[in-house]
Amino acid sequence: MIKAGVLGATGYAGIETVRLLLGHGGAELVRVVSHSNAGTRVSQLYPNLRGICDMEFSALDADDIAESCDVVFTALPHGASKEVIPKLFEKGLRVIDLSGDFRYDDPVVYEKWYGQPHSDPELLKQAVYGLCELYRDKIADARLVGNPGCYTTCSITGLYPIVKSGLADNHSIIIDAKSGVTGAGRGLSLPNMFCECTETMKAYKVATHRHTSEIEQELSHAAGEDIMLSFTPHLAPMKRGIFATCYINLREKRTTEELVELYKDFYGGERFIDVYEAGSLPELKHIVGSNRVGIGIVVDERLGRAVIISCLDNLIKGAAGQAVQNMNIMFGLPEETGLENIASYL
Repeated sequence: MIKAGVLGATGYAGIETVRLLLGHGGAELVRVVSHSNAGTRVSQLYPNLRGICDMEFSALDADDIAESCDVVFTALPHGASKEVIPKLFEKGLRVIDLSGDFRYDDPVVYEKWYGQPHSDPELLKQAVYGLCELYRDKIADARLVGNPGCYTTCSITGLYPIVKSGLADNHSIIIDAKSGVTGAGRGLSLPNMFCECTETMKAYKVATHRHTSEIEQELSHAAGEDIMLSFTPHLAPMKRGIFATCYINLREKRTTEELVELYKDFYGGERFIDVYEAGSLPELKHIVGSNRVGIGIVVDERLGRAVIISCLDNLIKGAAGQAVQNMNIMFGLPEETGLENIASYL
């Protein structure tokens, strides 16, 4: 049985990780850490866990965690993880980081987009990017995994096959993406309050969102050349879900059916990637509540452009579910262990 701890367990991604671990079967949750809520029971903050998880949050104690845990999930704010993780790593723990601190190949890129230098660039070199369907062989041997974010997982999985194929102009990419409000976290913020979000739609951080750099990094790997793209996020009046519409110009004529076959071949056998047949497109209600990504493709033959629809649950495949999937790979368990939830639809 894998002994697991969650740091930053009171946030939405953290508590979703807790919930998934409680139903995992191959892992035991032994530590939940929260500096601001130490001594408080989990079920006091999240009453849906009454009688299921009544353990208390503890303060961060690296020695105690090292003695108690085999793996730690760090669901801490960006910038905080890179200060805490080196101490845990030195003690021999395996770490899955849900922040952006260990997702980058180049610390200079991290500094540019996060506005602060990386405090441990040498450890950053040892981290593996945790998009399971692309890097599972590296993840299996990793001790530190940078768990991808929600926008990034949705956009990269949607675009990776066509970018890698060479069939498209990789410098024509536009991503129009929508997120549920949980993507902004649990902290109090006026723009994210109910009356500010409901019955409206708004773009934010246009041309400056941090996830742009992460998407560019991974699609550049796929293309074998540096890629720059246009990424525009929007806040949608819903609790959870990411819905991305991606546009890319084709270099040569292709039909929708041909691109669907390309995607099916690329993702053949992937349990958590669902490529829709030509003429059918995914919706959020098809995937929210599950660890799946839904992908649909349409070729606009008039413009010679592929339109790829990709969607996922930002708290599961976009955060906690992918983190648990990474743990399963790291410890040699079937990837679906603890992640067989069916989408809720309603």
